[in-house]
Amino acid sequence: MATFHLPDLGEGLSDAEVLKWHVAVGEQVLVDQALVSVETAKAVVEVPAPQSGRISLLHVAAGQRLATGTPLVDFADEPGAADTVVGRMPTHGMRFATDLMPEAPAAAVQRIQAVPAARALARSLGVELSTLKGSGSGGVITLEDVIAAGLPAAAQSAGRGSTMRPATPLPARALTGEVQELRSLRRAMAQSMTLSRDSVMECTVFDDADLHSWGQGGDYTARVLRAIASACRLEPGLNAWFDSGTQARQLFTQVDVGLAVDTQDGLLVPVMRNVGTLDAAQLRCELQRLKDAALNRTVKSEELRHFTFMLSNFGMLAGRYATPVVVPPAVAILGTGRARADVVAVADRVEIHQRMPLSLTFDHRVVTGGEAVRFLGALIRDLELPQ
Repeated sequence: MATFHLPDLGEGLSDAEVLKWHVAVGEQVLVDQALVSVETAKAVVEVPAPQSGRISLLHVAAGQRLATGTPLVDFADEPGAADTVVGRMPTHGMRFATDLMPEAPAAAVQRIQAVPAARALARSLGVELSTLKGSGSGGVITLEDVIAAGLPAAAQSAGRGSTMRPATPLPARALTGEVQELRSLRRAMAQSMTLSRDSVMECTVFDDADLHSWGQGGDYTARVLRAIASACRLEPGLNAWFDSGTQARQLFTQVDVGLAVDTQDGLLVPVMRNVGTLDAAQLRCELQRLKDAALNRTVKSEELRHFTFMLSNFGMLAGRYATPVVVPPAVAILGTGRARADVVAVADRVEIHQRMPLSLTFDHRVVTGGEAVRFLGALIRDLELPQ
């Protein structure tokens, strides 16, 4: 018998959720045949069979989570079986090595399993992950494990010598409601927001773009994307990544914008590549394709990674200004609110102009206030040009 373990699916995450098995115990499968659909933090991925053979055991059921590297499925030994595409048939406990799912190097296998947000919090609290025992699936260290290890001493120290009286407990009330475990996109959002809270020094500036020169109508999102590319050329420091561990930033010439898309299951951020090279028609076409793929959950995993700037167009729903959240390693995000007719002073008279509210959040550890407002000014100048 040979055991196939959940491989690293290229998401940089420690676990996945089994959505649907495509095979059953006793079934004969072929190499590259889809075994199971799993969901990582954002994408649904089909895991293919690393070899041909008969399924003897499914280690997890649909709906369960498992850590990368834990047993997924067993293949039965077949009498007289020949060597497979991966060479000889591995013995029990070995992992398959294929071009699709390469064997992790020894250093990676020994790496402590922890969710990304737990790693960031452990660094800030000075907690050594090697001293913790993970309570998550497969022994993964969770945020709760780090909090339990890092905060009790501080809490005890703060409590010594306190003269405050305990608060009077409120009378108990019978509350009813549905308890929902955070899964899939909502789980990923919780981890990303926690990482941002613990890692980023956020600052937000606000302003408005006067769209009076547009005339009637206008493609708001396409124009905003064009303006982002224009502003990034002037202030490339906002089209960047920051590594707090090495205290280094990486500036990019290509502008890859992560577009926050609100779905029924939670937030997805597909990435529009190289927006500065696309004309208006191409921007509209690619924007619609990514939105449809996000809403239908067909967006590819590689289309959810490596954005260099972020855009949240919440004004399509409601709201004028906000403090959108920067997700590291990116250093900036633009929020666009609902455009509406405003009363504005023009020379010695009053006019009604269409204006778009803008909210720019940046990581103040690496982006200066001057860079941020110059970026916002360049973006506004581009938006205020006639169509």
